Amino acid sequence: MRSRSRTGWRRVFNGVNAATFVVFLFIALPLYWMIASSFKTPANVGATPPQYFPVPVSVQNYSVAFSQNPFGRFIVNSVIVAVVATTLVLVLGTLAGYALGRLPMRGRGTVLVVLLMISVFPEIAVVSPLYLLLREVGWLNSYQALILPYTAFFLPFAIWILRNYFLGIPHEMEESARIDGASPLRTLWSIILPQAWPGLFTAGIFTFTACWTEFLMALSFDSATNYRTIPVGVALFGSQFTVPYGTLFAASVVAVVPIGALVFIFRRSVVSGLTAGAVKG
Repeated sequence: MRSRSRTGWRRVFNGVNAATFVVFLFIALPLYWMIASSFKTPANVGATPPQYFPVPVSVQNYSVAFSQNPFGRFIVNSVIVAVVATTLVLVLGTLAGYALGRLPMRGRGTVLVVLLMISVFPEIAVVSPLYLLLREVGWLNSYQALILPYTAFFLPFAIWILRNYFLGIPHEMEESARIDGASPLRTLWSIILPQAWPGLFTAGIFTFTACWTEFLMALSFDSATNYRTIPVGVALFGSQFTVPYGTLFAASVVAVVPIGALVFIFRRSVVSGLTAGAVKG
């Protein structure tokens, strides 16, 4: 009986491993093809039959991306927008998450439901009203045209993550600080935040990635070249009759690989923050 049970579990384990390997290939192969194609010569990018390895290795696509296009400016714009929006989201999300998770307040359930509704609200439904509003105040083609909408859209998700993470921190330390006369803000800064770094890091990574890759608002609100972010700038490479696939691949590698490397390096903190947010509260 035990041997049959062990055999059954081995089959399940092998099946899970096989499925995991298939999913890994499904994700990894397009990424490999993008990176490999970025190092091919322009003539070999669309060669028939396709070349699976970049032979000879060439950095011409990267050179073209930076020399014949203002790609460096696009990177600076994306960094400014993503860093400022992520900072605002973390500051406001920390305060709101702490209040919703640790302080007594009325209407907590209603606030959480509203936040959940905002987090799943379709972005395309508000692009036109936001465009008209930004045009009226003269904020089109500016950094704040993206920073403020990004903060509003990605703040509810950060509040949910941080609130659930705060709920998992023991109340005894907070009560001790309150007895010693610490204010709620001082307690948050000195007691809660040092224990909530995984949650803060998870919210920050997801917010930064969402701001870094967002396309629709960036295309609608910042059409001027000086304010374009990476997704819009890369999408507008080329001309009406040509599509420089090699340059597109090179620019995509520059945009995607740093984010992927950051998540991979700090994957344990991300998983810890997501797990706490999934089982607490």
